[in-house]
Amino acid sequence: MRFQAAVLRSYGDPFAVEEVTLPAEPAAGEILVEIAGCGMCRTDLAVRRSAGSSPLPAVLGHEGSGVVVRTGAGPDAAIGVGDHVVLSFDSCGHCRNCRGAAPAYCESFASLNLFGGREEGAPPLTDAAGEALAPRWFGQSSFAEYALVPARNAVRVDPGLPLELLGPLGCGFLTGAGAVLNTFAVGPGDTLAVFGAGAVGLAAVMAATAAGALTVAVDRHPRRLALAARFGAIPLPAATTGLAERIRQLTGGGGAQYALDTTACALLINDALRALRPTGSLGLVARLHTALPLEPGTLDRGRSIRHICEGDAVPALLIPLLIRLWQTGRFPFDQLVRTYPLADINEAERDCDAGRVVKPVLLPPGRSR
Repeated sequence: MRFQAAVLRSYGDPFAVEEVTLPAEPAAGEILVEIAGCGMCRTDLAVRRSAGSSPLPAVLGHEGSGVVVRTGAGPDAAIGVGDHVVLSFDSCGHCRNCRGAAPAYCESFASLNLFGGREEGAPPLTDAAGEALAPRWFGQSSFAEYALVPARNAVRVDPGLPLELLGPLGCGFLTGAGAVLNTFAVGPGDTLAVFGAGAVGLAAVMAATAAGALTVAVDRHPRRLALAARFGAIPLPAATTGLAERIRQLTGGGGAQYALDTTACALLINDALRALRPTGSLGLVARLHTALPLEPGTLDRGRSIRHICEGDAVPALLIPLLIRLWQTGRFPFDQLVRTYPLADINEAERDCDAGRVVKPVLLPPGRSR
């Protein structure tokens, strides 16, 4: 089967839209999905800075949505031909954490999603010269017209929904909203500080507003702060003098109960800890690439810090919840989306890097509008 896909051939080169070949039909437990749209996530772009650890050439993309066109044999009857699905991260389904409803902490998460795919050896895509591309990315490789994915990755959704816009619910928006709703279990009257008002941070703001919390959003981009204010947060420029003290004032004087950092900036992480009330919790969602120096006193009085992966989500539970919140006007994620033809993937990346767009969504040929 031949189709178009965006291939990243080296860490410094632009994406190239090429013809690729899928050499096999879906195996047991797999589905072939015709992609309607795929969000561009910071994790995709971080491959460029992976120091060679992410194999190339590769088809990236892990916020796909589309229509199932073929299925493999197997017991999973929940997904069938014609179903509309949102694709999320891969997990093994049988380790202790997967069985404990924590698939984001699957013991094989890194190998399945980042570094080589499933042990049973899903057939690799090949390029026009017959050379193999890297194993599928996050079980998807959905910067393409089609994606062969484990059925476990897919969440069925109502066919009446705008399918091409839903892909980011599988990762970026799921991560921010899940941190608020799952990890922190924020409720009415709680206080939250969000550091970084990109796609993940703004999803956290929307979820916190839907849950009835008071939220302060910190960012250096005025446009992002304006969006955070639109979604119910108190906007606060990152350059504010005495940032932590100002957050404590805005959250009732004692400090925020929860803080979420999406920046991986050590200075802001220390500010986040200082902005917490006693027993407050800070969650980190961005991966740290250097040692994190914590200033004296930042973890005193019961404050805690932890990393949050994929919003602690079970995608089959959280994605339908976010869709229901969107349908009632309480999670307006579509206001963060700008669509691009797949052929314009490099423009989408430039706009994302420059902060001109919060969430690019790539539309394969025939889907562009």
